[in-house]
Formats: sequence, structure tokens, C-alpha cells
Amino acid sequence: MGRIRMPAVKSAAKQLTFADAFEQFLTDSAARGLAEKTLKTYRNHYHCVSLHLDTATPLANLTREQLNGMVVSMRSAGLAANTICSYTRVVRTFLNWCNRRHYCTAEMPQYKAEETVKETYTDDELKALLQRPAPNYRFSVYRTWVIINFLLNAGCRAATVRSIQLGDVDMEQQQVITRHNKNGKVQVIPLCRQMVLILREYMEIRGGEATDYLFCDEFGEQLTENALRLAVARYNKSRGVEKTSIHLFRHTFARKYLVDCGGNAFTLQKILGHSTLKMTKHYCTIFDADIAKNCDSFSPLAQIKANSTRIKKSAAR
Repeated sequence: MGRIRMPAVKSAAKQLTFADAFEQFLTDSAARGLAEKTLKTYRNHYHCVSLHLDTATPLANLTREQLNGMVVSMRSAGLAANTICSYTRVVRTFLNWCNRRHYCTAEMPQYKAEETVKETYTDDELKALLQRPAPNYRFSVYRTWVIINFLLNAGCRAATVRSIQLGDVDMEQQQVITRHNKNGKVQVIPLCRQMVLILREYMEIRGGEATDYLFCDEFGEQLTENALRLAVARYNKSRGVEKTSIHLFRHTFARKYLVDCGGNAFTLQKILGHSTLKMTKHYCTIFDADIAKNCDSFSPLAQIKANSTRIKKSAAR
């Protein structure tokens, strides 16, 4: 049998630099409909990568040694493992794109990230946040209270919350159909009975047309990313809760769904809108942090001790 030959680099691309090809990659990604937030991440990560790799290097000359040197440089600069993993993941996506066009044959090895236990809001913090505002509340305070309820209803991303329109809410079916998600797919968000009651009252106060945004500012316009972040931060601190991360509600939903509600990873994947189960596993890690909760039920040591205690009590009678 003859040797398998790798595709040759196109002659026209032999002098194409890493930087020039990345611009083509961004243009192609935009043309394929990738979200602006994803494109922004690609740009930011490229800037950081350029601090550790000579992006003027022709792609045809790019070697594994240079890519390894980039990673070593990042580690020497004190970057966290998960940060390096994020940067190299973008480089790997970019190089795969280049390889399909025969611009180069270099490949970016996967960098191992550190598995971390996700921080969540405590039950006491949630009780404080979910307490209904006083009757003399401002609309912005009331709206933020509804948003926090919504975040805990199904663990939505902040971008999803901002993009929901009034016409997306189906009270009869108890669901919200979102069309502007991170992966570009339509997602159905289930609404529990309590959330339906909260939304029904809120929508009567909010008013508006079907194409208006559900969660708006005081002028009826779509909340900006920064406005939503600041609104939640102000609200949380006013309730004595120092944690202000919106994404933390997503972690909290996942933990409570898996641990307190007895949910499973496959259903969680659908609710969170993850394209693969692999991404959901990051949230399943939270379960490990709470595994001691039921230790007395399944620990062999606990059962042996319990049996021994019962035997001693019986013998003493």
C-alpha cells in the first residue's frame, strides 16, 4: 500500500500570514451567521494570542513547536489554565478552518482545563432576592425581581433574557419560545405555574406590542447588556446579597435542579440549551460538591455503625 499523502498547502496561500488568515476567518464566521458576541470573543482572544505568538508568521511555516511555545509563554505569564484553554480552543477552531482550505497543516492540541466547582447562590440569599418588592416599588425594581424569578425558573443566559419579545411568551402552553440564542437555534423554555402567574401580572403592567421586548428599560426599549448587569447588581446589594453575577443564577438553577429537584442531565441539557451533553457536564460537577448531603444513606461505614448500634441496644434490653 502507498503512503497516505497529506493535502498540500495551496501555493497562493503559502505567504498568507496567521494575522491575514484570521481576518478571513472572522469574515467567513460573520457570513455564516455567528453571533456578534462570538465574533467579539474571537477578536479579543486573537489579541491575547498575538502577545504570545508571532502572527506575522506565514501559515505554511507554522509548526507544532511554535504553538507549544505559545502555550509555554502563556503559562510563564501566569495565565490561568482555563484562560489558556479558552485561547487555545479559538486557535484550534481557526486552524481547523485553515486546514479545510489547505492554508496549512498545523494543528492545535487540546489544552487541559481545570475542573472547578461552580459557586452558587445560597438558599438564604435566594429567599432575600425572591421576596416581593414593597407596593411603592419603582418599575425597574419590580422588573428586576421578575427577571430574577425568570432566571431561577429555567437557568437562562443573560442574552436570552434580553432578547425575549412579548410575542414569544405562550401562557396557555406555559412556555417561552426564544429565537435568539447563543447557538442560533430555537429553544423552548418551560414556565412553572408560579412563573406564569408572575409573568401574567408583569405583562399587564408592562403593556406593549408583540414585537416589544419583554424585559425593557423605563422607556420601553430593550435592556442593554450593561444595563441588565447593573440592574441585577443594584437589586442584589439592596437585598444584602454581595454576589451579583447573572450567570451565577444559571449555576444555581443547575445545582438545585440536579440535587434538590432530582433532575437528570439529559433534561437539564435541553432546558439550558446546550448543543451537547459534554457542556452540561460542567454543571453536573456541582453535584459532587453536594454529594455528602446524603452520605448517611449510602455510606457503608454509616450503615455498619448504625447496625452495630442497633445490635448493642437489642443486647442491652
